[in-house]
Amino acid sequence: MTKADQVVENMADKARATADRLASEDGLKSRLAQPLAEDAEVLRKLKPTLMRARAKGEAPTDEKPGTPRVAPSSPQLGKRPKPKRTGGPNPFLVAGAALVVGIALAKWLDWRGHAHPRG
Repeated sequence: MTKADQVVENMADKARATADRLASEDGLKSRLAQPLAEDAEVLRKLKPTLMRARAKGEAPTDEKPGTPRVAPSSPQLGKRPKPKRTGGPNPFLVAGAALVVGIALAKWLDWRGHAHPRG
């Protein structure tokens, strides 16, 4: 496979992956998935080596366009269960307590600094 063929193949793979991703979306995005998947198949037929072979008569030129498969537009599994809470204290309570302890510690250090001034 030549470098140009690899580039075309990579573009087709990216188009196919995007089509599969869009198929799982809702609305306009899911409607664009099928044409994009078809474009990926057309891109694969535009490889320079295949075009050269068709021009020389070594490859068939009357292929019927295939219908590419696209991922389903909705999830096939049920909804995911919500994760169980592991418990623990409220994070706002922890942050508030840390703030109060920090302020108290700063006040105490400041007060102790006035007790023994450096002179």
